[in-house]
Amino acid sequence: MSDTPTDTNRDSTAAERAGHRNTLNTDTMQWLSALVAIIGLYVVASPFIFEATDQAIWNDTLVGTGIFLLAGYNFVRLSRDRLASVGVASLAVLLGLWLLVSPAVIDMGSSTLAAGTAASGLATAVLSAYNAYANNKADAPDRVGARA
Repeated sequence: MSDTPTDTNRDSTAAERAGHRNTLNTDTMQWLSALVAIIGLYVVASPFIFEATDQAIWNDTLVGTGIFLLAGYNFVRLSRDRLASVGVASLAVLLGLWLLVSPAVIDMGSSTLAAGTAASGLATAVLSAYNAYANNKADAPDRVGARA
């Protein structure tokens, strides 16, 4: 008698196993990445719209550019029917969390800029965290149909 377990599902085909894959709709996630990139552009522009200190200008410009580039990278990956990078989305979460707390650490110059920076940070963190979570759980992109 053998100690090796028997596989009762050996007759299952590769197609049946592929049916159990966790796929992700890349079109939906692409829109999510685009929204995060637009938030990054808002963060870059906001210190030039509202009254801001030099520290706030540097902070929002650098962090907003980083968010824009990270979300843009995942947007391009998703537009090519690939999964987004979980590491890149996680870094965007960290940058969003920094934007959330930065008004308490840095003198922003105006309460409007501080509120906008914090709200942008919260939105970036939440949306990027969902992006990272969904792409981490997915096994493959969902190839629903042909693109125009």
